[in-house]
Amino acid sequence: MDLITGLLQTSLLAGGVLALAALGEVLAERVGVVNLGVEGLMSLGAITAIATVVAHPNPALGFALALGVGLFAGMIFAVATVYIRANQVLCGLALTLMGTGLSATIGKAYSGMPAPATFAPVAVPYLSKIPVIGPAVFSQNVLIYLIYIILPLALHYLMFRTRHGLNLRAVGEDPAAADAAGIPVQRIRFWYVAAGSALASGAGAYLTLAFVPSWSEGVIAGRGWIAVALVIFGGYRPLNAVMVALLFGLITSLGFVGQARNWPIAAPILSMLPYLGTIALIIVPVLAWHKMRRLMAAPASLGLPYFRDVR
Repeated sequence: MDLITGLLQTSLLAGGVLALAALGEVLAERVGVVNLGVEGLMSLGAITAIATVVAHPNPALGFALALGVGLFAGMIFAVATVYIRANQVLCGLALTLMGTGLSATIGKAYSGMPAPATFAPVAVPYLSKIPVIGPAVFSQNVLIYLIYIILPLALHYLMFRTRHGLNLRAVGEDPAAADAAGIPVQRIRFWYVAAGSALASGAGAYLTLAFVPSWSEGVIAGRGWIAVALVIFGGYRPLNAVMVALLFGLITSLGFVGQARNWPIAAPILSMLPYLGTIALIIVPVLAWHKMRRLMAAPASLGLPYFRDVR
């Protein structure tokens, strides 16, 4: 029972990083913008959070400042891709290179330093006493409840149950038709790309304040690229993306348990499990394309800049 409890608890913690980053990417891609800068945004958020809690041991402040840094970087990216209409892929790669390089430079002073303040677990009365599941699910830090319950449900309701959600999906599907209907295409794209970038940066802060409470160069370890893949496999839907992220958290936790219990599998192979899972997510839809293409349909105008005078 203790093994199952520990496995579930680690799965939630590990999957939370991917879930928050994936939710941010869902926001951007739903309005038609591919943001491949998630890795760099997560790096910026991670070092911002560590630097903040070292100066002021307040994890909430560190997380908030990381969101602000991601919002600012996302606004720069949105100006380039939405208003200037630069190539989205190249801008995203530039953001990744800039974010990882800048965070590595700043992080030299904090390398190996444990975070002096982290998000502490918050036990939910009565529910945390449930055997096996209670300690794993209802004794987590506050960000877990935000990432797995509040945020995905709020985004799902916004996208699929409100008039504004219909407008933002229309912007991703056919921006010319949305513009003709009076929907501010560029403004919606700009702010949702910026908000998605803020969530991606928050995922990096979550990593260093709740999951791996320290900074080292390369701590993101490709999680930003995995988050982009999760959005595709989750069909560009918030709830699906969070569920797939939880699955990847389970895969990651299996690697930790295998190393702790000395399974007869090489440690590098166990560490590779999340990346092997990403490859599997790419291969499976290809093999079952005819059955899954409706489920995984991307917004029709994803990756395409909108020129108002060309229709």
